[in-house]
Amino acid sequence: MRFTETPLAGAWVIELDEIGDDRGFFARSFCQHEFAEHGLKADIAQANLSFNDEAGTMRGMHYQLPPAAETKLVRCTQGAIYDVIIDLRPDSSTRFEHFGVELSATNRTALYVPELFAHGYLSLTAGAEVTYMVTEFYTPGHERGLHHADPAFAIDWPHPVQVISDKDASWAPFEPDTVLQ
Repeated sequence: MRFTETPLAGAWVIELDEIGDDRGFFARSFCQHEFAEHGLKADIAQANLSFNDEAGTMRGMHYQLPPAAETKLVRCTQGAIYDVIIDLRPDSSTRFEHFGVELSATNRTALYVPELFAHGYLSLTAGAEVTYMVTEFYTPGHERGLHHADPAFAIDWPHPVQVISDKDASWAPFEPDTVLQ
């Protein structure tokens, strides 16, 4: 695996090192030892899968509060998505900054999302399938979110949102002092 740190400290883009032969290729997509060598949390509690029927499906921007704050490893295994993270960590030099990357079945790239980062994505293709390995269990009482189009972040989504849940469409406007409450 090749680890490239994003402009947001602690968040990483992870690419596969493919070993090919006449059958295709083999690659390791996760290894606790390699993650530990980069100082990354790798105690997986849960693996999740989402499937998006239509291009333009928005999921996010989600995060969980301590003690259920979760780290995620996100990969698109079918189709393509535009994945975005926002740093919410109180003591971070990149607090409230965001980063986006295309994840697809073609590029096989993953995004490592640290605790206290909001995370969301827009499906770029119909039939986009996304896997998440997370370090904490889903805990509804600790779940929070930000609106994907909040002007405080000015995220440049590559396509208009066509499908969004009522919950994701109704996140309150961003307020810096209450984001982690």
